[in-house]
Amino acid sequence: MAAEIPPPPPAFGGPEPSEIIDPGEFAAVASDVSRRAGLEMLNSPESEHHRHRGAMAYAVAAIEEVQKFIPPGQDAVPASAFTSEVGKARYERDPGKFRRDILEIELRLTRQILADIDEVSPSPGGGLPPVT
Repeated sequence: MAAEIPPPPPAFGGPEPSEIIDPGEFAAVASDVSRRAGLEMLNSPESEHHRHRGAMAYAVAAIEEVQKFIPPGQDAVPASAFTSEVGKARYERDPGKFRRDILEIELRLTRQILADIDEVSPSPGGGLPPVT
């Protein structure tokens, strides 16, 4: 565990890549959570989309974690970063999904979904944090 105090949720950790969870596992979490929330939003009125904001923020945090595995000066997560069976399988299926440019697009789109949720369905309690 990192010595510094971890950031508040939905973030997972500090500035360094995880030594416990590999990038493929974070990518799986981001994909699963955002897909599930997206399907639920498609089948619910906009006024209820705020209920899925937490899931989408969690997906953003997971994508940000994947990006931490890209070494400085590199354009993609190296194959050696994948240490779990889930991660290795995900990487072998589509290594291109772990390129910096693709991850940046995925992150931008997921952040846009958060911004859209805030616009069309603000939380009844208000006070939502800004989308960054």
